Amino acid sequence: MPGQQEVRWSQLKVGVLVIVALSALAALVFLMSGSTGGFWSGHLYLHSYFENSAGLKQGAPVNLDGVTVGNVTAIHVVPAKRLTPVEVIMKISGDRAREIRADSKSSLETVGVLGDTVVDIDSRQATGPPVHNGDELPTTETPNLQDVIQASQGTIEQLDTILTKVNSLADTLNSDKGSIGMLINNRELYDKGMKTLNELSGIVDDINNGQGSIGKLLKDPTMYNRLNHMVGQADEITTRLNEGKGTAGKLLKDDTLYNELKSTTHNLNEITTSLNEGKGTLGVLLKNPKTAEQLNDTLTQMDSVLTQINSGKGTIGELLKNRELYDRMDSTMEETKELMTEIRKNPKKYLTIHMKVF
Repeated sequence: MPGQQEVRWSQLKVGVLVIVALSALAALVFLMSGSTGGFWSGHLYLHSYFENSAGLKQGAPVNLDGVTVGNVTAIHVVPAKRLTPVEVIMKISGDRAREIRADSKSSLETVGVLGDTVVDIDSRQATGPPVHNGDELPTTETPNLQDVIQASQGTIEQLDTILTKVNSLADTLNSDKGSIGMLINNRELYDKGMKTLNELSGIVDDINNGQGSIGKLLKDPTMYNRLNHMVGQADEITTRLNEGKGTAGKLLKDDTLYNELKSTTHNLNEITTSLNEGKGTLGVLLKNPKTAEQLNDTLTQMDSVLTQINSGKGTIGELLKNRELYDRMDSTMEETKELMTEIRKNPKKYLTIHMKVF
């Protein structure tokens, strides 16, 4: 039977062994904990202010660019900060604190769609010095799920209205109302449409086969050759015009014609000016009313003379209108002609000169 001293020594060894095992277990837990950074590492406290906790709970992870570097130790409401009354105190592992800058921004993020809320620190754009214990990190507020649902409520209502209208439109189309409804449900209109499409297909086939005027324009190279020839001639004419050849070319390129036209225009301008000033015969006719009256009287007298002549009055009128006088004159002319013929045949008979001496 063991003695009392041996029993005490056994109990002491068991107690020491339990204490060592508990210490090792505690150390292992601290070493494996990502939220505190291990047993031997220090930590510091940071805080941020938010508009709403968005379901954040004490003990929630604190992530740095998605990596857990601490946890939330306390959440308080600070009435003095009216815009951002929710204070969140975070405990950060000491060995990860140097990666957080003073101008890093914290925000509340939701893990998944319906997951827990965590604090996320973004230091990607930060350039300030490392944080110290008790520093305040600025926040970047992001809308939570409730805010998203409230913001999308109006869109959902508009979408519901649009779907109602689309449903009404579909009912209208199915009820043979409107042009599109008739086109969808009316067999006769469908047959007419198919007939029209077939006719159009036949026309397109005829055109592709070179039939008809349009088909010949597309398929017959004769028209193309003629057009090409015409374009060539037009180009040749344009070249000749640019070179100043031909009448039209001289009109475009020769300055002589321009100068002559300019001179002619100047002369016409002077003539017009003289006429407007009453110079010259035409000017007097245009501007002098007395000359115009005299001319009018002369024309009136000439008209009267011509009227008398046409009526057979006077010598000239008799010559024009009296047939008997015309015949006499014609007869006289014939006799004169015969006399001249006789004189030419026998001039001695008619041209003998008798000299008498007294």
